[in-house]
Amino acid sequence: MRLILTCAIAGLSACSLASVGVAQDLAQADAAGLETLDVAPITTDQTPVALRIDPNSNFILRYDIRAGAAGRPAYFGSDEIVAAPDFALSFDYARLKGLGEYGSVDDSGPPRAFGLRGSLRFIGERSSDDYEELEGLEDVDLALELGFGLVYRQRNFEAFGDVRYGVLGHNGFVGELGADAIAFPTERWEFRVGPRMVFGNDSFADTYFGVSDSEAADSGLSAYDAEGGLLGAGVEATARYRFNELWGVEASVRADRLMNDAADSPITDMGTTDQVRFRLGITRELVLQF
Repeated sequence: MRLILTCAIAGLSACSLASVGVAQDLAQADAAGLETLDVAPITTDQTPVALRIDPNSNFILRYDIRAGAAGRPAYFGSDEIVAAPDFALSFDYARLKGLGEYGSVDDSGPPRAFGLRGSLRFIGERSSDDYEELEGLEDVDLALELGFGLVYRQRNFEAFGDVRYGVLGHNGFVGELGADAIAFPTERWEFRVGPRMVFGNDSFADTYFGVSDSEAADSGLSAYDAEGGLLGAGVEATARYRFNELWGVEASVRADRLMNDAADSPITDMGTTDQVRFRLGITRELVLQF
């Protein structure tokens, strides 16, 4: 069971705040409590997490931080890979006295099957000044998408569906479907692999794959009115290894193929329909309690 906030710039994958069986009232009470309660120092010793947690604490939050680097397409349809930072938060256990708890202190509890999750994604700006092939096209500002999703989770399987809306940068809707087979060869290793499908409405598709009449005149590209639908599909594989109770390393690679109007766009014709992204980061477990 995991509550995840993952931040990546651009690419077809989402930055997500995800939970399996999350109690939203717990999260709201958490936010309110942090404004009035003094926070004790973060526990960072090497003892097992179950022993590091004080059962008498009013609030307990067990979480992982991942920080590293990623390679991603420069923009949707680009054949150029650029480097970008990668950051994620994974919340494994939370408890607020009087409201209950989420997750398992030592991952021994059975995962809940259904849950809700929030979803967000940042998409980096696309500037014609940075890429010669985009000369004549209007710049696209940095975008922020916010939304929610549903997830079904068992120990060796997870499936999810997310819907997001562009509150900054564009005003379209985006959806993503995915599923993972999960394996634990040893206590230290975790492997995931599964398909992904990305959808977008007309507004989203036209923002990133359309070419207006004025842009066509300035760029020499053909005018193109991109319509929404299934815009991409692919597969993602993730591996995670824990060195000890606190430290680990995680790597992921994802390959998507742009489809339908995204694939037929003159912008994609200058690049490629194959969109590959990968990341590598160090993970660190922390416990916050007071």
